[in-house]
Amino acid sequence: MIPPAFDYLTPQSLSEVIGLLHQHGPDAKVLAGGHSLIPAMRLRFAEPCHLIEISGLEDLSCIREADGLLRIGAMTREADLEDSEIVQTGYPILLDTAKMIADPQVRNLAPVGATSRTVILPMTIPPPCPPCGQVEITGQGGKRIVPIDEFFPDFFTTVLDHGEILTEIQIPAPPPNSGGAYLKIECKVGDDAGAAGAAQVSWDEDAEPTLQAVLQTHVSYVAFIGSKKQARALKEYLQQEGIPGKRLDALYAPAGLDLHAKSPGEIAVSVLAEIVQLQAQLS
Repeated sequence: MIPPAFDYLTPQSLSEVIGLLHQHGPDAKVLAGGHSLIPAMRLRFAEPCHLIEISGLEDLSCIREADGLLRIGAMTREADLEDSEIVQTGYPILLDTAKMIADPQVRNLAPVGATSRTVILPMTIPPPCPPCGQVEITGQGGKRIVPIDEFFPDFFTTVLDHGEILTEIQIPAPPPNSGGAYLKIECKVGDDAGAAGAAQVSWDEDAEPTLQAVLQTHVSYVAFIGSKKQARALKEYLQQEGIPGKRLDALYAPAGLDLHAKSPGEIAVSVLAEIVQLQAQLS
């Protein structure tokens, strides 16, 4: 199908983008990656009169750390996450996730912010772990910060107001003495996740373990934060979903975690391996 005619605009700065959005009103749409917008235009679900291309905005392409946060520019390519030394050394969950986004061809072209803006609830990228970070949104009135888990209020919906664009994704640095992992089950490379999850394990100064986990379903995320009490809450949730109790008992030692693992990362992997497999069976 062929979309209606439109003007193709190529601003050279963020302020120019914001100005064009304000000038053209609801008739203007931002083109970042086009994963959702282009198909919607071909089907005439979206009929913008003005298409604003932002792929040339180099200021929106960066990976840096500041104020205890990993800051990822919205136009940073997904493949850049895999190659980033910062991500490789300090953000294991994000690195695991980046390697499983779609396929290499997509990762080499798609901006991280375009994936985050997609109008369908994402099935590949879960929040790295609760608290799962935030996004920076820029508009004519300035910048505002929104928690990631509030960015998608529903299907085909984000909290972006007209005239605003997503400019940065901000992820908290993992705590000391911690490790994490992301696992995804798919029928073939590049598929949406049939089941997926992310987990992070850390120890405080008193050697008390804390488990943070995010389970991915077809329509939402189920998040759990905490140590013994929350590990039990996770177990109770899975039991309510019909998973046999004996299999769950093998997941949790008295402290709420697998004490045979040798590191936080190994614990996260051992927990996730079982949880994701069980979630796949439910799906």
